[in-house]
Amino acid sequence: MSRIDETLEFIPVRIAVLTVSDSRSLADDRSGDTLAARITQAGHIMADRKIIRDERTLIADQLRDWIAQENIDVIISTGGTGLTGRDVTVEAHRDVYEKEIEAFGTVFTLVSMQKIGTSAVQSRATGGVAGGTYLFALPGSPGACKDAWDEILKFQLDYRHRPCNFVEIMPRLEEHKRRK
Repeated sequence: MSRIDETLEFIPVRIAVLTVSDSRSLADDRSGDTLAARITQAGHIMADRKIIRDERTLIADQLRDWIAQENIDVIISTGGTGLTGRDVTVEAHRDVYEKEIEAFGTVFTLVSMQKIGTSAVQSRATGGVAGGTYLFALPGSPGACKDAWDEILKFQLDYRHRPCNFVEIMPRLEEHKRRK
């Protein structure tokens, strides 16, 4: 059952992709490529794309830099969400969140369970909001990026998705900062 209201106009959002890896380059960044392809195929704008090392401060600084840019509405990172000592992407995201979208991780786990069974418990996908920008941290595999985009983000980043979506509330993300 489609939940896209075709009577509404599609609104493209500007998305930055951050790959967190000590070993990848743009030439072999399959997860970043997966996200970039899906973002543009959906009609959104690739605002920026970078690869950064698994360093909490570097990741948080890059997130803050992009949050401060008016030409970026959404940041999707891939990699560094696991359980090993080098996996610090989730902590870096939470360093900058103003609000966490707790259900994002839960829904991602439900989607992952259908694909990889109980191994889904090892993922720490997360989502949040800061400075009027949505942030999502996804695992570093192309399959996880496909699942997150195809099953969650494709819909929530489409203004036409019903009954609700992230795009329609974008103008209100910072309403608390307006003068009363």
